[in-house]
Amino acid sequence: MIFNSVEFFIFFPITVSLYFLSPHKYRWVILLLASCFFYMAFIPAYIIILAFLIVVDYFLAIKIEKSCGKEKKLFLVISILSSCFVLFGFKYFDFFNANILAIANFLDWNYPIKMLNLVLPIGLSFHTFQSLSYVIEVYKGKYKAEKNLGIYSLYVMFFPQLVAGPIERPQNLLGQFYEKHNFEYNNVTGGLKLMALGLFKKIVLADRLAMFTSLVFSNVMEYKGLELIIGVLFFAFQIYFDFSGYSDIAIGSAYVMGFKLKDNFRNPYFSRSIADFWRRWHISLSSWFRDYIYFPLGGKRIKKSRWYFNLLFTFFISGLWHGASWGFIIWGTLHGFYYIFGEITKKFRRKVVEFIGITKLPKTNKYLQIFLTFSLVCFSWIFFRANNLKDAFYIIGNLFSGMPLQVLSIYSNLSNFNFTKTIIFEHPAYELLILFCSFIFLGIIYFLQKNNDVRALLSKEPIFVRWGFYYAIIFGIIFLGVVSEMKFIYFQF
Repeated sequence: MIFNSVEFFIFFPITVSLYFLSPHKYRWVILLLASCFFYMAFIPAYIIILAFLIVVDYFLAIKIEKSCGKEKKLFLVISILSSCFVLFGFKYFDFFNANILAIANFLDWNYPIKMLNLVLPIGLSFHTFQSLSYVIEVYKGKYKAEKNLGIYSLYVMFFPQLVAGPIERPQNLLGQFYEKHNFEYNNVTGGLKLMALGLFKKIVLADRLAMFTSLVFSNVMEYKGLELIIGVLFFAFQIYFDFSGYSDIAIGSAYVMGFKLKDNFRNPYFSRSIADFWRRWHISLSSWFRDYIYFPLGGKRIKKSRWYFNLLFTFFISGLWHGASWGFIIWGTLHGFYYIFGEITKKFRRKVVEFIGITKLPKTNKYLQIFLTFSLVCFSWIFFRANNLKDAFYIIGNLFSGMPLQVLSIYSNLSNFNFTKTIIFEHPAYELLILFCSFIFLGIIYFLQKNNDVRALLSKEPIFVRWGFYYAIIFGIIFLGVVSEMKFIYFQF
């Protein structure tokens, strides 16, 4: 079951109704059963795997809390290894096995181990990390072990954020399952508004952009220059609208029932540096890597060479977390190199900017930083989206191939008012017009929103502005949405 499916729009109101109509002491049971049903709508048998991890971590966390010294550390290691072993078996075994097999064939060795070819349980990486954060927080003494197995199961399986986050810490989410959430009009309407905005992002923008990006990335050898640049740019916006749309629906659906999940995005494409980008993009995951990998390695409190290693290793693991392929690994590691290069050249770049005189034009300097950061991020998306490294390097090698002729061709067609021939891809011109208008609409929202919550922003506006926004969203979803029930990109992780 996915958020943009008919099944979900039947499932969700039924679940919310049962939740509020049930006595408080049974509400967690309703949510747990609903979450199990939600997860089993994908591959029912895989709930056994999730149940295994839940039971193991539940009992080990209790053991960790009661133990000390080496025994306490042993229980932590067992918990981490059990979770990582399952994740490795389903997600990474075939990748590493294929690489070892390639080396063995090159060296003419006999390598008998075969592929497992297992289907990855949906959202396995997300709920593995959520479980690990709980066990680690108990180990550090920052959170007490949960004694109610059902409540802990709900913490891992809570359906709004089960499949693709946000990755919650126990301090934020677990205690909320004990709180009594009354039916509140503002919560329900606020959550529904955020869900509607997320759905608009997904089916009006992300899924429409997917029509163009799929065409390019599935046949990269047929394109060059401007076509590839547009394909990469479109994917940058596709993945943002797809994932931030999912996060909006997740946060909104939880808010309807009174639960508050963490924000996961803060206008990342307005970042002025790579470090700033990772403070704004997939915040729950980047903070997870910061707290549980980067800081334990020593963070920045060590000599520079080791600090650079810590950064690079953290980004390497981040890339590997996203997927078992060299493309994801290069994508993550590339961001690590961006970060390090930015630190090494910080003083030099400041001197250059001062010498040129851009510091006297603060807005120009700001927009230049945003443009350069966005360009670096878009370049890295090539490795993230390309089907293989061969395609990725072809795109990089042909990004500016034939550009002058393509630009002249577009100019000629526009001059002759033959707009349809300026469309590089094989889709009607009105699809680009819908994209353009939708971009403008959301652009106005983001400009007005800045660092505020869109719901809080709208509440301050006159009634005709609020309802104009609501009708625009509903109209867009009903009449302009791509009706295909495409899965969210991050479901594969």
